[in-house]
Amino acid sequence: MGRLLTLLAVFRALRLPRRAGAALAAQRGHLFAWVPVFLGAGIGVYFALPFELAAHWLLSCACVGAVLLLWSRRLPAEVAPVAIGAGVLLLGMAHAGARAHLVAAPQLGFRYYGPIEGRVIALDRSASDVPRLTLDQVTLLRVAPASTPAKVRVALHGPPELQGRALDLVPGQRVALTGHLVPPGGPVEPGGFDFRRHAWFERIGAVGYSRTPVVLREAAGSQRLLRLRLALSRHVQTQLPGELGGFAAALMTGDRSGIGKETLEALRRSNLAHLLAISGLHMGLLTGFVFAALRVALLLVPLSRHHWPGKKIAAVGALAAASGYLALSGGNVATQRAFIMVAVMLGAVLADLRALSLRAVALAALLVLLLRPEALLGPGFQMSFAATTALVCVFGRVETRLAGPRWARPLLALLLSSTVASAATAPFSMAHFNLVSRYGLLANLLAVPAMGLVAVPMAVLAAVLMPLGLDGVALRGMALALHWILSVAQAASGWEGAVGQVVAPGPAVLPLITAGGLLLLLWQGRGRWGGLLPLALALGVWVQSERPALLISESGGLVGVMTEKGRALSRDVGEGFVAKLWLENDGQPADQAAAAALWPDAAGRLRRALVEGVEVLHVSGRRAAGSISGCGGAGILVANVPIPEGLGCEVFDVERLRTTGAVAFRRGAGGLKMHPSRGHPPRLWEGGGAGD
Repeated sequence: MGRLLTLLAVFRALRLPRRAGAALAAQRGHLFAWVPVFLGAGIGVYFALPFELAAHWLLSCACVGAVLLLWSRRLPAEVAPVAIGAGVLLLGMAHAGARAHLVAAPQLGFRYYGPIEGRVIALDRSASDVPRLTLDQVTLLRVAPASTPAKVRVALHGPPELQGRALDLVPGQRVALTGHLVPPGGPVEPGGFDFRRHAWFERIGAVGYSRTPVVLREAAGSQRLLRLRLALSRHVQTQLPGELGGFAAALMTGDRSGIGKETLEALRRSNLAHLLAISGLHMGLLTGFVFAALRVALLLVPLSRHHWPGKKIAAVGALAAASGYLALSGGNVATQRAFIMVAVMLGAVLADLRALSLRAVALAALLVLLLRPEALLGPGFQMSFAATTALVCVFGRVETRLAGPRWARPLLALLLSSTVASAATAPFSMAHFNLVSRYGLLANLLAVPAMGLVAVPMAVLAAVLMPLGLDGVALRGMALALHWILSVAQAASGWEGAVGQVVAPGPAVLPLITAGGLLLLLWQGRGRWGGLLPLALALGVWVQSERPALLISESGGLVGVMTEKGRALSRDVGEGFVAKLWLENDGQPADQAAAAALWPDAAGRLRRALVEGVEVLHVSGRRAAGSISGCGGAGILVANVPIPEGLGCEVFDVERLRTTGAVAFRRGAGGLKMHPSRGHPPRLWEGGGAGD
């Protein structure tokens, strides 16, 4: 009996490659959609590596990938897709590594205080709701040009009158101020959002703040488009004062400096924050309105109706409008991504192909990843393409099956599209922002029609009439729609239980969700239901996620200990950004004072806590550090000042934390296990070169 079972197992194993080949052969005609998937997988592998690949390894990946692509032409049709997928994956790794090397720019290696001079290239608001300048062509006192960052970002924390003057600055002006600068910070905990990596690809080498006036050194140079953008934003805010003007300016120009923190929070809690970002929704609504308006106008004239290619002319006009919108809005990553998607679809119209298809979505994703491979890691890319892919697939299968009266079909389509988009983006939104908006679907159903039917058409009309000075009526019509949207956001965010906290998932959760969703949407045949397995596995891993027992901030100024009642923090003030993110990742309300009240020993500048049988001592300041003998009886000593070596315990002082970054300790079989944020050797953006 045993031999029979063995022979049966061998027979099945021999049949498995044949079945796999047949399954791949059944995908013919649908494989292009998988090209950006494997390219993204290679990019993801590069960023997930704990070490930096040397240049010769990147070159080897590129060469092997290219050989696999060329070799695939000689392989049988059943095997060729495997070689193509492997080749594209290796090329994705090489491409991401090459991009990381190409954007390299100096990063500040120390704390700087002194004069800062540079050219204004961006003006926005920081997380603390104060004006923030981004400068290039930077000059720092006693810092060599070769070591000076290419860009710096400075928040202006001075008196309100100084902040108001800062909002009058114009991109292209050269300014000077006195301020503090530090290197971009790393993740607040291992596996968290890495601002240092984000800054590396933006070529921002230092961040800081200033409390002094900003002095104008030179008038604006040749950045006419940026000045036009800011002038348009100020004109709109003059016509529509208050939050409505700030919202309208953000919609038309991408300038969010006129929107207050409370409004941003209401939009975020109601899942309507996507209406602020000039992304796929706005670009789609704009081009859709322009396309439809031109199409109708051409149909009204007999000559153009019968003799001109009206559909293609409308597509060209819509593409021109999208290009103007891209340039006027500042062209950030989200807008570039939206423009590429729209351009691909309008190009399909010009080529007499189907505009909304998986091929168009795949081509747009491919172009975005080729231009900015680092975009893969951002919530914007993930949520945008998750929603677009799901909508195209679902509507492609049910479009002809929408039942009911003709007048009700648009409402059914709106309900279906909002539901599908919300379901597709929900896992990514919860994973990145640790929030679930319980009334987000309802808020979108109430707000999105006002955006599409009123706000965007009125914005286009206002832009057309603005040179004639007749844009006032259109802006007031736009304001009515924006007032409704803000009212919906404030109501939905204020309801009891409007927002739920979500524990941050482990590193494997989002890749599993992505793999499962792509199998369900892209695979042809019954094999698509295999995508339910990684989705179920991701849910199980997420539900059982265990947060670190001990967290130490990169500066040594804050310690977090997990207790039965939640995360206890060693300080009730200071390091507020770190505390907020720790608590959000724990699935707790971001209340630092309440978390500090949970700390077992809250006396003075010496804070003690017991973690898995190990005593942790947090020391703040040199005086407190000098008042203890050795490690003070603790097994782990954390300090925001230098501590002498050889004390007989595990010391995490400010010097060591510069090497490790933020540190997490997790429970393990043998006790606590340390996880540093920084790799060894460090990655490029962590201050290290390519490893051997």
